[in-house]
Amino acid sequence: YNSDLTAVLLLQLMAAGKWVRLDKTTYVDPAGNTRTWESVKRTTRQTNTEADGVGIIALLKRTLHKDCVVMVKQFRPPLGCSTLEFPAGLIDEGESPEAAALRELKEETGYKGEVVGVTPVTCLDPGLSNCTTQIILVNINGDDMENINPTQQLGQEFVEVVLLPLDEFQVKIDELLKKEKIIVDAKVYIFGMGMAQAFFKPRELPVLKQ
Repeated sequence: YNSDLTAVLLLQLMAAGKWVRLDKTTYVDPAGNTRTWESVKRTTRQTNTEADGVGIIALLKRTLHKDCVVMVKQFRPPLGCSTLEFPAGLIDEGESPEAAALRELKEETGYKGEVVGVTPVTCLDPGLSNCTTQIILVNINGDDMENINPTQQLGQEFVEVVLLPLDEFQVKIDELLKKEKIIVDAKVYIFGMGMAQAFFKPRELPVLKQ
């Protein structure tokens, strides 16, 4: 394996729509062979950012309540069913990832939050697409008057807000999967597995081999 040999030789447009395009890439692989690859790319990436959009891990904090992760459920035509996802959206021209996250959170869930963390640019499905995202960590003060009865600003979107307790995140997702025909976004389930490890594994005593 020699990554120094890899190179893109030619990019050809195969088909284009309003939101996405289909490309054929001719490239040299690590063994020095010339090959082709078909991929989907968004047509909407703005000039001011390397990321197409943002995903938001929003933690709702309220007095006398468990901390909850704010999720969204919506019908996704490519899958033909509803999905459980983190709030997310595309970055507008001239907009920072942080500003995009707060805007999308307000639009999709009605909550007003504060950014507390930002990831580097990450890929989503690199075997299929060049689509990239940044995950934005947001805290929501649930005792704030504006967040007691949040109002969505959806326009033509149809989004249901789902609150899942942080300390039972994966358990509640598994319960939801048993009750509804729904697919969980991979990022969401991986986050849930991480939370399960963080909350429960430290309490388990290691088994010593004799």
